[in-house]
Amino acid sequence: MGRWSRAEIEEALAVYQAASKKAGATGDWRDWADRFTTDATYVEHFFGTMNGREAIYEWIQNQMSEWPGSEMVEFPIEWYIIDEERGWVVCKLWNCMADPGDGSIHREYNFSYLQYAGDGLWSYEEDIYNPAHFVTMVENYERHKESLTAATS
Repeated sequence: MGRWSRAEIEEALAVYQAASKKAGATGDWRDWADRFTTDATYVEHFFGTMNGREAIYEWIQNQMSEWPGSEMVEFPIEWYIIDEERGWVVCKLWNCMADPGDGSIHREYNFSYLQYAGDGLWSYEEDIYNPAHFVTMVENYERHKESLTAATS
């Protein structure tokens, strides 16, 4: 048996997910960043490694305040696996763009590894994805938005 119960890890994941939903809706990433320990490590393969909760917050707040991050408004988890013995969570989550005006869906996925640290906090996250797929998705999203604007002009 691991250090933490599956129920505790699942509850922490639900709180983490609720914090990302709130951040996507409001643009304020403080509560989401506060789901990490003060000495957490966040590995983002395109942007680098952030060490510490405050570095994670500064990075995510800046990234998600500028285009195209500011257009990413939802991050639903499609599935997850919990390794109770080690406190790891692996999940597939979607980075969803805002509705361009016609209800069409524009999104791309990544896999995230989260290390649970107890007390509802995470000590490590690593996001793994193909940046080229994100570029293509964002380009298609922007092209689609432009076509909608042109159609109403």
